Amino acid sequence: MADSRQVEQAYSLARERYASLGVDASAALENVSEISISLQCWQGDDVRGFEDSGAEIGGGLAVTGNYPGKATTVDELRSDLEQAYSLIPGSHRLNLHACYGEFPKRVERDQFGVEHFQGWIDWARHQEVKLDFNPTYFAHEKAADGFTLSHYDAGIRSFWIDHGIACRKIGAAMGKAQRSPCVTNVWVPDGHKDTPADRRAPRERLAQSLDSIFAEKIDSLHNLDAVECKLFGIGSESYVVGSHEFYLGYAISRNKLLCMDSGHFHPTEVVSDKLSSVLMYVPEILLHISRGVRWDSDHVVTLGDELQAIAQELIRGDYLDRVHIGLDFFDASINRVAAWVIGARNTLKALLFALLEPTGQLKELELDGDFTRRLALMEELKSMPFGSVWDYHCMKSGSPVGADWLDEVRAYEKDVLSLR
Repeated sequence: MADSRQVEQAYSLARERYASLGVDASAALENVSEISISLQCWQGDDVRGFEDSGAEIGGGLAVTGNYPGKATTVDELRSDLEQAYSLIPGSHRLNLHACYGEFPKRVERDQFGVEHFQGWIDWARHQEVKLDFNPTYFAHEKAADGFTLSHYDAGIRSFWIDHGIACRKIGAAMGKAQRSPCVTNVWVPDGHKDTPADRRAPRERLAQSLDSIFAEKIDSLHNLDAVECKLFGIGSESYVVGSHEFYLGYAISRNKLLCMDSGHFHPTEVVSDKLSSVLMYVPEILLHISRGVRWDSDHVVTLGDELQAIAQELIRGDYLDRVHIGLDFFDASINRVAAWVIGARNTLKALLFALLEPTGQLKELELDGDFTRRLALMEELKSMPFGSVWDYHCMKSGSPVGADWLDEVRAYEKDVLSLR
């Protein structure tokens, strides 16, 4: 258990060190306290949901591992989320997929309504958690061949268009109830395993379907529309209809948010380098923080180079008010609550680390052409006492310091998860 006096003393010394570089550590803590991360509901139950669709997950998604204690009911998932939130400093959101509604009986996805998510809206209000939303275009018999909004069959396209329309209305109801816009993100698995003969027609159909979904104007105070790109997936290795280029053009031309997932690009591409270009042309973006290992494998986020680079770009470019941050990974090989906590805390650590940079000084050195001092200062920052500032932030937020949170997860596993 961390000693509060030691934490405060270490922070006091760290604050002085940062002050010598012209950095106000207190201001950095105030700023990071205002950042909300949207936790992904699907980490808690391996992307199964609570809908009786009778279909396997599919859609290029695969969860590996069989760690005991996954959530199998809405109440279990909410309990796990509450445990996770209690161990993450700050106030955060929940990213909810449409298949996680509460359905007393089978409801077709084109008939989903606000009533199926009222329980989540009520729970979120009580927990002081804001909601984001996603239509579910997988794990359904009408997505079994890997195509939905770009399907050659007009009837199947119509079904998925109606699902998207219904989900926008649900997202708007969530946003209105919580007095904060709900980001409703559209991702579809459409694509070919092998080289297609026609790349053009599916993309034309996808654009037309999206236009139909977004035809009704919804107040941006309640709902924000996002579209998510991807390089490839399982079963769509050779061709993904909704590529980065497709959705970049769509988002720009339709004034939508572009969702960029840090695991959805070629391994030699990095989202951190794309942010400043994309934000020149789209109003806002949805940023899904994930970690691909050799491919888009959605590993739990670690405090690696790219996560830190993304955070630095958000701060250096002054983009925080135009970027919505969410997690997107699913790992069934470890404690699922711990996965949420590790990913969220690492994302917040990266943002705080970036906020503790003397950004103005670095930019001035760059303008002066003093690249030597710029590089030297950037490297020296890596050994500054960042950990002491983070520990103080956790303590002041009522969140466990250091690895103390793991003790609470282990106790929860013993008392709750192991009994499922």
